[in-house]
Amino acid sequence: MTPPDRELIARLCAERAGLRVDPDKAYLLENRLAPVARREGFASVHEFICAVRDRDEERLIWAAVEAMSPSESAFFREPATLERIVGDLLPELARRGEPLRLWVAACGTGQEVYSLAMALEEAAAAGVPLEILASDLCERRLEKAQAGVYSQFEVQRGLSARRLVRHFEGLEDGFALSPRVRQMVRWRRVNLMDDTSRLGKFDLVLCRNLMGYLAPQARTRVMANLESALNGGGWLVLGAAEAAEGLSAGSGPPGFHSRAALAQAAA
Repeated sequence: MTPPDRELIARLCAERAGLRVDPDKAYLLENRLAPVARREGFASVHEFICAVRDRDEERLIWAAVEAMSPSESAFFREPATLERIVGDLLPELARRGEPLRLWVAACGTGQEVYSLAMALEEAAAAGVPLEILASDLCERRLEKAQAGVYSQFEVQRGLSARRLVRHFEGLEDGFALSPRVRQMVRWRRVNLMDDTSRLGKFDLVLCRNLMGYLAPQARTRVMANLESALNGGGWLVLGAAEAAEGLSAGSGPPGFHSRAALAQAAA
């Protein structure tokens, strides 16, 4: 890859998805884009990027941008966060007696949203009708998430033997999540930089471990979109060690921000 190649990819990622990509990290770009180049039938990453530049095709541009978007995911990451959501927040929200809507944004290949779904199923939580929406920027990750099939390596990352037996069926080359858990989740491709009002309002929005990958202006825009998606009394949950402009940790658990606190921070 040439320096202009790397600069082009960094610029497209910033423009299309608000992603902060360092063009000096040649190895990272090469590693992320090489599988895409092979999949699209190009002999090298440089040849692929030349096609992105010269053809100006949306499909190729988004293939490059999606490849550079964060993809790290694991089952039951930050378990204390899920315990608080299932044990405290949702029962509190359910006291209103109205259906609850949850949105897991930037869900990757599905481990986080399925962790939430499994925890809810185990606890028979909420006691009111509940809808879970999961979204991601990358169509290929959403396809994998919807299939609910994971490798031995993937299930070993955070999934207990008890949960593996309860919620998965063994396959020859992996494990398939049970239909009862998969059917708890709806899926949609969403760019968090776009207008998200079409998704409606939610009582709980999870967007964990994304903010650090965004450029400062993009973080502000994404935070505004996530805040506007909350119902009154709703909660936004970021990563436990994650910070965003205008937000302080406050007295609550790390990562938890109430709709009222978000509005106050924006004022």
